[in-house]
Amino acid sequence: MGITIREIEEKDYPAATSLLVSDLFDNKFSDAHVVPFFNKTKDDENYITFVALEGGNVVGLISAVTFLWTVSERRHMYIQGFVVKNKCQNKGIGTKLLKHLEDYANAKGITGIGLCSGFQRTAAHACYEKNGYGKITQYFGKTINPIN
Repeated sequence: MGITIREIEEKDYPAATSLLVSDLFDNKFSDAHVVPFFNKTKDDENYITFVALEGGNVVGLISAVTFLWTVSERRHMYIQGFVVKNKCQNKGIGTKLLKHLEDYANAKGITGIGLCSGFQRTAAHACYEKNGYGKITQYFGKTINPIN
């Protein structure tokens, strides 16, 4: 069966939630905010989420937000969620999701795409680099309101 990439639909929310919470974040976060996030952002043109389907089942997801650069009118995109089901990795699904997002961004006149990735996700880093994403910065963060 082939892989189909399309914009997320409500019927995909349970599978997408499971992918994010279990496969990406290793159950370190609750699923309580995922469906509300999808509902809040589905009609906001600054947010986009695509799913990868295999045989009608969600096996991957990429979610991004578009923003304006502080010092110019250029729009940039930040990938805030990107995951392929563990058992489906290394089959080109991540590359297809990235390419679909890039085509979407290009059509919208967006000038660049960026993402942050945990140090431990070395397999994901290889995918990013294979698809032309370079290490251009270090990300620093501080938690000011811990999530329980």
